[in-house]
Amino acid sequence: MTRSLLAASVAILLATIGANAQTAAPTTQPAPAASDQPAADQGAADQAASDDDKQAPIPFEGGQLTITQPEQDGEKVLSYDGKQLASNYDVFFDKIVKIGDVNVALVDVGDGGNQCGPAKVIVWKKDGEIQTTTVEQDECGAPPAAVSDSAIYFVPYLLPGETRPALQWSPAAGLTTSGNLTYTPEPGTDWKDVDPSKYDNIIDAFHNEAVYKAGQALLGNDMPDMATSLLVGGGTEKTASGAFYATGCVPHDCGGNDGFMAVDPANHKIYFARRGDNGEPQAWPPLKDWPADIKKAYDDAQNSGN
Repeated sequence: MTRSLLAASVAILLATIGANAQTAAPTTQPAPAASDQPAADQGAADQAASDDDKQAPIPFEGGQLTITQPEQDGEKVLSYDGKQLASNYDVFFDKIVKIGDVNVALVDVGDGGNQCGPAKVIVWKKDGEIQTTTVEQDECGAPPAAVSDSAIYFVPYLLPGETRPALQWSPAAGLTTSGNLTYTPEPGTDWKDVDPSKYDNIIDAFHNEAVYKAGQALLGNDMPDMATSLLVGGGTEKTASGAFYATGCVPHDCGGNDGFMAVDPANHKIYFARRGDNGEPQAWPPLKDWPADIKKAYDDAQNSGN
């Protein structure tokens, strides 16, 4: 294994931790009752919140990185000593790292919301001039970043059936492609290893090699779209026969692009249904070939409005 491949392998492990952390839902806190906050204090509270949103200048390479919001409710602007570098509705300083002997600032810049993550703006100095590179994949934010001594690696989060490029950046070489990563299930896992009690989302079942191969045989190139239709979902439920199933939907399109998946470990079978872009349901295998209890679970899910 070459040094670059070894570094990339380490980076993938680090970035996977970041990718998993990004998929965790934030804890919801109960809102305070109106009586807990006197109306007369509301203006002061709003002002304090506004002050908290302001980011202090960041000393960098003999100057200052600043994040300002020239207009209320407008875009925030990243600048270096008055020179604008980037702008968007969400701009947040991440950290300063050292790549070789070069100091590099990392800043998150995005539209806001949780549909897409922020792009990563890389800032450094070369020959006395400030430089920037923006890292973004599929116009939906940058993959998680992992920093080594010689490069920054951007390793994508993969859905079942997906292949995406892993990127790396260094001051000398700029942004390059390290290679392609392909979603791979855990080698050697079989139907007997399926354990739905360990799955936060039924998509986790694809980590099992037997489930993955069965899904691939049914779905082919539709596997990533099917997995996407299950992204917003929770735990699984069981049928009387012991099969387990779950419903889900595409982020920000619940009710318009929903998915259903069932796994029958005892009979080594798997079932999918998805309401496609045209609004018509699709099923793999055809619904007429589904066992009665799994078909009922699907019908009940449809009737509940999920």
